[in-house]
Amino acid sequence: MPLRSKLIFLTLLSNLFSPVITAGDVKTSSTVKPASNLKWGALNPLRGDKSPRAANIWGDRTLNEPTGMLVKFEEGFSSPPHIHNILYRGVVIEGLMHNDTPESSEMWMPTSSFWTQPAGANHITAAASKKNLIYLEIDSGPYLVKPSHDKFENGEKPINLHRSNLVWLSDESLAPVNFQGAELATLWGRISHGVLGGSLLKLPAGFDGNITIDTDEFKAIVISGRVIYKSLELAQPMPLMPGSYFSSTEKFTHKLTSEEEAIIYIRSNGVYEVSPSVRP
Repeated sequence: MPLRSKLIFLTLLSNLFSPVITAGDVKTSSTVKPASNLKWGALNPLRGDKSPRAANIWGDRTLNEPTGMLVKFEEGFSSPPHIHNILYRGVVIEGLMHNDTPESSEMWMPTSSFWTQPAGANHITAAASKKNLIYLEIDSGPYLVKPSHDKFENGEKPINLHRSNLVWLSDESLAPVNFQGAELATLWGRISHGVLGGSLLKLPAGFDGNITIDTDEFKAIVISGRVIYKSLELAQPMPLMPGSYFSSTEKFTHKLTSEEEAIIYIRSNGVYEVSPSVRP
């Protein structure tokens, strides 16, 4: 067999037995999940129809693993006194929420307010608006509701941070934020390499820029406003309403535009950078 014919034969043979690579085989390092594409169920199945509704965004609240979820409360909801087996954090997306000890006066927390509920601490949760939605996250699970007579002290203290008490830092005082009008509020932990923390990022109306990260955990939830999301791994731009989620691992750039002011909750163990889009 002539050499040229032999090479063609070997190439065809190689192609015949090579694995077929489909779109599902392509490794991606980002996830995008609109709020409209979630599966809802009871937060506390033991309460049946009286339970708030919940939807996992990432993780699984029924397992021993970190989890982020959305929780809906009906107007006028007020829980009986109870405890949880683990600490959780909450950020108000819509409505008015109250979370404190049973004897405390009501402090209604609006959108972008933040609270923590220590494990074992007796408390109630209530909602006052027609629509009430929060983002809730845990660092371990499962998420359980237990009667108040099982309360215990573990040394942690609750935080109730009303929106009006958030401390916003501007781009002038934050090296990672290089976009005029963008602001940052740290909620827990630190924004540092190798340190897990949570923060709120406020994007001004007319934002057109990037969030760049190089770490193994970056999770973002839209708290208020509507943003248009783009990335190299997304075929076309995707509108994200409050409650929507995007994340990444490794080095990645998330591209966002917004006609209105938007607030995003970010959970990350690295430093993220906010910068304007680079025009060709």
